Amino acid sequence: MGLFAPPRRLFSCTPSRLGTYEDCPRRYRYVYVDRPAPRRGPPWAHNSLGASVHSALKNWFGLAAPERTTAALPRLLRATWVREGYRDDEQEQQAFQRALGWLETYVEGLDPAAEPLGVERTVGAPTTVLALSGRVDRIDEVGDELVIVDYKTGRRDLNGDDARGSRALALYAYAAERMFRRRCRRVELHHLPTGTVATHEHTEESLARHLRRAEQTAQDVIDAEEAVAAGADPDVAFPTTPGPICSWCDFRRTCPAGAAAPEREPWAAIERPSESAPEG
Repeated sequence: MGLFAPPRRLFSCTPSRLGTYEDCPRRYRYVYVDRPAPRRGPPWAHNSLGASVHSALKNWFGLAAPERTTAALPRLLRATWVREGYRDDEQEQQAFQRALGWLETYVEGLDPAAEPLGVERTVGAPTTVLALSGRVDRIDEVGDELVIVDYKTGRRDLNGDDARGSRALALYAYAAERMFRRRCRRVELHHLPTGTVATHEHTEESLARHLRRAEQTAQDVIDAEEAVAAGADPDVAFPTTPGPICSWCDFRRTCPAGAAAPEREPWAAIERPSESAPEG
């Protein structure tokens, strides 16, 4: 008794949680630490649009193969449509038609008989520091290997550098490979507004680099939380990182740095491409 220290508890997280801290430690605190959490701002139309498209695609794959047609899309999109954040009914209807056009073009390039290994599938795996989990938009099978597919609906065009640099995709690939015991190195960003696909083929070394950075982020979070528990000022332990992203923060009105940033209307990213919000 007392000869061995108990093992340290793994840090439970998703790629989104880690990304929140990397974007802004103060925002991380508002979302995951403070209880009660500060009040959020109004819903964003671009988030509603993205969620609607993702849900429609999920339900399209849930149909029997003969029913996976473009004709099914209006019904599916209408059933999953999120109405929050739009300026008015006219703008919302325009967004609906735009999203429907994206979906129709996208599924025309899909084989309706092809069955993904997973759609909106949760994957998870531990490391020496992390208890990692996350939900993947789609996991495809290509030969004996798996491919991670992530849908994007933002206005910004994507390229191979975006796929290579995505921490979330790398962590999904790591988790999927261990969960299904099949090689998973290829990651893809499917940009529905342009119909383009940005890809990257990871190596064992590149996945390891992403894991090391994720574990370092987790350690930074742990250190900050322990500092607050020991009496440190939460504003010091979880500092802000002021920048353009502040205008799009749900807690802009709570955070002094955010309140100083230009305010964006909830529908700004839908109406004005020059004011595109950060990619989710």
